[in-house]
Amino acid sequence: MNDVLDVILRLLAVLVAFLVLPLAVGQTEHKVMAHMQGRLGPMYAGGFHGWAQLVADGVKFAQKEDIVPADADRKVFQIAPAVALLPYLLVLIVIPVGPHGFVGQAIDAGLFFVLAVLGVGVLGSLMAGWASANKYSLLGGLRTGAQLMAYELPMVLAAASVAMAAGTLSLPGIVQAYQWWWTPWQIVGAFIFFTAGLAELQRPPFDMPVADSEIIFGAYTEYTGLRFAFFLLAEYAGIVVLCALTTVLFLGGWHGPWSDSIGWLWTLLKTAVLAFVVIWLRVTYPRLREDQLQKFAWTVLIPLSLLQIALTGVVKVVIQ
Repeated sequence: MNDVLDVILRLLAVLVAFLVLPLAVGQTEHKVMAHMQGRLGPMYAGGFHGWAQLVADGVKFAQKEDIVPADADRKVFQIAPAVALLPYLLVLIVIPVGPHGFVGQAIDAGLFFVLAVLGVGVLGSLMAGWASANKYSLLGGLRTGAQLMAYELPMVLAAASVAMAAGTLSLPGIVQAYQWWWTPWQIVGAFIFFTAGLAELQRPPFDMPVADSEIIFGAYTEYTGLRFAFFLLAEYAGIVVLCALTTVLFLGGWHGPWSDSIGWLWTLLKTAVLAFVVIWLRVTYPRLREDQLQKFAWTVLIPLSLLQIALTGVVKVVIQ
């Protein structure tokens, strides 16, 4: 009975984090972009430092009419936002936040599970693009699929390098096996994994599938109200998941200067810093063209990821 209660409490904690952390990232993005670009609106809603901006956005989405295009495939159109959002909830369940079982559910092949489930999220965009009966939406969905095919391979190879180094596919096992000298050794893999993750989330500068100047808003053009909000929430949840995974795989997870008893704090701090970097990149870099996106993946990231795997194999042989 106690084991069942423990599992329920863990899953409830993951659900609360899933509901809170993406909204916190969204609110932070408003503020960071307001400071970096001199945007006044997000800094004044509600008074002190624009605290009510998130509330205002929520009310705006909730009061908008839910419209389904007449020629759309209604069922597929309606469930696409859920398909885009739910994979990130499943991934959060297996990401370790701290030592001593501080994880929703530990899985021996956790890394394999995470990479497999993350690939499902793109189906939401493909479903939305096809079901909308809109040529701009369809183009956005096809671009999303092409981008996933290009960037999934280097992301998997970079993660495989860490699994080789740790000798396990378990995420808690990878953190436990972490050594301080891994960071400079795996720095190229960390760059590849983080960059490929940004591309899969369609975050700037890899946001060609939703290029407003070309295809309105890509696969999400026909969405309004809460369904559109779910796609935005999926993006912010993806940022949390990407940053947390990068922390666990490449930055030592809960390891920090002091006792591991506050390891959960180190995990959250590292994740928050990486989330800030994601927002910073959006403000700093212009959007890449579609051909530049593909060229960067196939001619830069994939060769680098193969070199990282080769380096990991050499280091493992020398150490052993």
